[in-house]
Amino acid sequence: MPETPELLVATHNAGKVRELSRLLAGLPVRLRRLSEWPDIPEAEETGSTFAENAVLKALHYSARAGRLTLSDDSGLEVFALGGAPGVRSARYCGPAATYGERMARLLAELEATGGRERGARFVCVVALADPSTGRVETFEGTCEGRLARAPRGANGFGYDPVFVPAGHDRTFGELSDEIKQEISHRARALRKAGEFLRERFCRPA
Repeated sequence: MPETPELLVATHNAGKVRELSRLLAGLPVRLRRLSEWPDIPEAEETGSTFAENAVLKALHYSARAGRLTLSDDSGLEVFALGGAPGVRSARYCGPAATYGERMARLLAELEATGGRERGARFVCVVALADPSTGRVETFEGTCEGRLARAPRGANGFGYDPVFVPAGHDRTFGELSDEIKQEISHRARALRKAGEFLRERFCRPA
């Protein structure tokens, strides 16, 4: 029997690991977690775009773990704020801030503009790095919507409680996992990555 291919999911975010694991379920690969390689130093996210950061992280962890590696970079872009927080979504207000503090600052800055234009979108870029070839593939997904007036719901993580996806009146923090797995930015990017992986590992011999 051939060995089951392994795929390292390169993130320390527990909520993201759970979401990625659900979305990648059914692939003919064994998922490995970054916590299994505690000695690998954290990748520096020095890119100016989601794609650059996703690729940086995928290459960093793939080279050190010697495994096919999936990494992603994602964030929230608020149109009235010039796309902020963007690639700094996880570091808004500083690296030690809670997401409650980040959401409060974001809503306050939006209200300071008058608060009439509340359009926003989530963006996710998934990168797959193969250490045997050095090749990296990227896949992008977006979810358009708007910001709520205040956080609502305890489902999800990050900015989910303040984001209302287009076509819905509830925030990501209120919507079920089943709905989010259909419409979220991460789900859309991962579906593309999943199709690529299925083509790679399920191709007839």
